[in-house]
Amino acid sequence: MRTNKTFRALVAAAAVTLFVQAPAAFAQAESEDPIKITWHDWTGQFITATMIGEILKSMGYNVEFVPADYIAQFVGLESGDLHVAVEIWETTGKDALEASLATGNTVDLGETGMHAIEEWWYPLYMKEQCPGLPDWTALNDCAEAFGTPETLPKGRYLGGPVTWGGYDDERAEALGLNYEVVHAGTDAALFAEIESAYQRQAPILAWVYAPHWATAKYEGEWVDFPVYTDECYKDPSWGGNADMAYDCGKPRGWIKAVGWAEGEAKWPKAYQAIRNFTIDNELMSSLIVKVDLEGMSVEEVVGEWLRDNEAVWKPWTQ
Repeated sequence: MRTNKTFRALVAAAAVTLFVQAPAAFAQAESEDPIKITWHDWTGQFITATMIGEILKSMGYNVEFVPADYIAQFVGLESGDLHVAVEIWETTGKDALEASLATGNTVDLGETGMHAIEEWWYPLYMKEQCPGLPDWTALNDCAEAFGTPETLPKGRYLGGPVTWGGYDDERAEALGLNYEVVHAGTDAALFAEIESAYQRQAPILAWVYAPHWATAKYEGEWVDFPVYTDECYKDPSWGGNADMAYDCGKPRGWIKAVGWAEGEAKWPKAYQAIRNFTIDNELMSSLIVKVDLEGMSVEEVVGEWLRDNEAVWKPWTQ
C-alpha cells in the first residue's frame, strides 16, 4: 500500500525519463518550458499521469509532475501555475470541472476512456445481517450491524479522503441515514481497512471505486441510492428531501483530462496527444493490480506497458 514516504519517492523517480530520447524527437516540441502535470493520491492516477507524461517526453516535451489537491488544483490550472490534470472523475469532480471551464481559463481535453463508479460499498457477507441491501432504505435498519464502539448506535461509513469531494456527509444528512461518516486519511488507509475487515469477515461499509482492483478481489455490491440527476445536487426541492440537496447517489460516467487554456497554443501537439489518449477500466485495473498487489513500481508498470504497446500509443502522438 502507498505511504507518504513512497509517494515522495514516486515524485522523485518521476523526474527520470523511462525512454531514451532521439534528438529528432525534440524538434516536435513547440516550447522547452515544462508541462506541469498534476499528481494526486491514488495509484490509478499515478499510472495515468506517468503514462501520459512519458508519452509526452517521447515527443520531446519537458514534463514535470506536481503533487496537487484533487479539487483545489483547479485554481492552479486556471492561473497557469499547473497545466494538465489527467483524471477528473464525473463522480466527484463534475461540478468543479464545469465551474472551471466556465471561467474560460481551462479547456476540456476529453474523456480518457475509463468509466467511473464511486459509491458506498459493502461485502456480500454483510447481507446476512442486512438482507434488504443493496436498497439504501435498508441501511438504517442495519445501522448497528455496521457500527463500531465509537459510533454506536449509529452505523459507520468509511469515506475517502476529504480532498476527494463526493458529498458523502451531505448525502448521509439529506437521506436521514443514521450513520457517522468517517474519512480515511489516504487511499492506502482506506483500502487497508477494507482489506483487514474483509479478511476477518468484519462489518465494513466504505467508499470503493472503479476502475480498481478491489472490485475484482472482493465480492461485494454498491448501495443502490436514488439515481443521480443534476437537479439532485443543485435543487434542494428535487427528491425525497424537499429541503436538502444531495439526496441521491453519486453520478457515474466519464473520467476526463483538463488543461490550462493557454497551453493549447503553447503545446498544441501535446494537448492533441492527451486528447488522443485512451485506456479502459479492464486495462487500468490490471495495471493497478501490478502495483498494489504484486509490488511493482509505477515506473516499472508504465515502462513495461509502453515498451510492449508502442503500436497502440505511438499513433496518439502523430
